[in-house]
Amino acid sequence: MSKEFHTAPILVVEDSVEVRRSLEWLLSVEGYTVVTAINGADALRKLHAGLRPCIILLDLQMPEMDGFEFRRLQLQDPQVESIPIIIYADMVDPQTVAKQLKAAAYVQKPFDLDALLAVVAAHCDKPVVPRPKLKRAS
Repeated sequence: MSKEFHTAPILVVEDSVEVRRSLEWLLSVEGYTVVTAINGADALRKLHAGLRPCIILLDLQMPEMDGFEFRRLQLQDPQVESIPIIIYADMVDPQTVAKQLKAAAYVQKPFDLDALLAVVAAHCDKPVVPRPKLKRAS
C-alpha cells in the first residue's frame, strides 16, 4: 500500500503568460502543487469554487481585476480572508503597500528566487513525495 502525501497548493495570480509559467515551473520543481489564475477575478472564481491554497502569489498590476481590488474583495470574504498573500510588483515603496494590503510578504520584481522560495516555504508545507520503486531486470 503506497502512501500519498498532499499539501495545499500555491495559487499564482499573474496576467503575464511567461511569468505565470515560470513561477509554476519553479514551484513545481521545488515539489509544490501550483494552481494559476490570469487575474484577480479568475482567482476569486477559483477560491469561491473551493480552492484553499496555503498562500497566494499575487501580481498587483493586472488588467480586469488587479491585485489591489482582488485583495480588497478577499479581505471582505470570511471564507478566504485568512489565506496569506505574497505580493509582487515593481514599486517604489513596497513596504507601505505590503502593510496596506496586510500581505505576509512583498517580493520585488525582478525576483530574487531564493527569497521567494524562502517566503513560500515559511507558509507552505513542502510535500514529501515518495520515490517510485525501481523494478529490477530479471
